[in-house]
Amino acid sequence: MTMIQFHDTVGSLVTERPTRARVFEELGIDFCCQGRRTLEQACVDAQLEPATAIGALEEHDRRVPASDEPRFAGMGMAELADHIEEVHHGYLRSELPRIAEWTEKLARVHGGRHPWLHELRDTFASMRTELDVHMFKEERILFPMVRELEGSMDAPVFHRGSVRNPISVMEHEHDDTGAALARMRELSSGFTPPADACNTFRATMAALEELERDLHVHIHKENSILFPEAAAREAELRAVPVG
Repeated sequence: MTMIQFHDTVGSLVTERPTRARVFEELGIDFCCQGRRTLEQACVDAQLEPATAIGALEEHDRRVPASDEPRFAGMGMAELADHIEEVHHGYLRSELPRIAEWTEKLARVHGGRHPWLHELRDTFASMRTELDVHMFKEERILFPMVRELEGSMDAPVFHRGSVRNPISVMEHEHDDTGAALARMRELSSGFTPPADACNTFRATMAALEELERDLHVHIHKENSILFPEAAAREAELRAVPVG
């Protein structure tokens, strides 16, 4: 079993064993947008003893065979971009309209007794709009650049300059998404339906929690795997003389 160290980054720990994401979710540690933090720093930020986190991760590793882990880090860049579009973008395009309808209904019907539902609806609506534009930019601009980098022997000349430019924009937008998810979790007391919740209320909280979980994994795959590989590949190609 791989030894887990205080100085390991949270993102690298999830890249090595993707199912560790559930452990970090349970501990309240951001492994996607803040994946570059060391485990020690992440625990300090979460007001958690690092030894407690290491113990939980080691217990997970004993229970889950390494052979059961999905291997996203072993994918080629084009394959990973295809996977993100098919799995995560597809999920968002299916779920966002449904959750938007539910959050609007909850605010309208139950907002009197639970005023926080109005801000939840507005936060979700803003995040949804931003995600729609974000996915468009990834699919039309960044991911084609990534695929070209993987298939090139020489450094491509991009209209937008370095691949690091759109990556920087995407990472900033990921931070915005992470902040919106955190705010909705705070407003809903951890996506916990109140005692008087109807079935739609309960379904909406469950859907938001699942959305948060999927977006955390989605962002991790980009921030900690795809984007660093694309930047490294471009740097490698630019360092090789042409001709």
